[in-house]
Amino acid sequence: MSSRVDGIQLAAFLPIIRHAEQASVDHYRDVFEGNRHRVYSLSYYMTDNELTAEDVMTATFCRAFAASHKPDAETIDRALVTELRELTPIGNLTVQCQPATQVNQVRRNTRRADLERAVMQLPATERLIFLMHDVENYDHARIARTIGITEMESKAGLFQARLKLRELLAN
Repeated sequence: MSSRVDGIQLAAFLPIIRHAEQASVDHYRDVFEGNRHRVYSLSYYMTDNELTAEDVMTATFCRAFAASHKPDAETIDRALVTELRELTPIGNLTVQCQPATQVNQVRRNTRRADLERAVMQLPATERLIFLMHDVENYDHARIARTIGITEMESKAGLFQARLKLRELLAN
C-alpha cells in the first residue's frame, strides 16, 4: 500500500518538478542572454583572443551560476574578474600605468582599429577600468567592488588609461 501511495504522490509532484526545472532553465537562459555580450566583450578585450574569450565567458557563467541561483550583473562581473585572473596572464589587478605625458594634439579621425590596438597596449588593470567605465558605463564604486581596488584607484587608473590612449593615438 505504501508504494502505491508513494507512486501517487510522486505522480502528483512530477508536473511541479518539471515546471520548476523549466523555470530554472528559463531563468538561467535569461541571465545568460542579458549578460553574454558584455562578458564576451570584456573577455575579448582583456585576452585579445576570440577562443580564449569564449572559454573565459563559459567559465564565468559556470562560476556565477554555481555561486548563486539568481546571479545579478555584479556577481557575474566578479566571476569574470576571477576567471580572468585564473585563465589569462593578466596578473594582479593593481593600477600600474606610469604617468603619461600630456598630449595636446590627437588625430581628429582615429580609426576604430587604431583605438582597439591602443586599448590592447594598456596595462591590464587600466584596460579593464577603461572598458568598464567608458565602454560599459560602470560607475567607479562598482568597478572598485568588482576588481577589488579603491574608488580613488579606479579614478586614477581611468585617468592614466585615457592619457596613455591619447599618447598612443597621437603617434
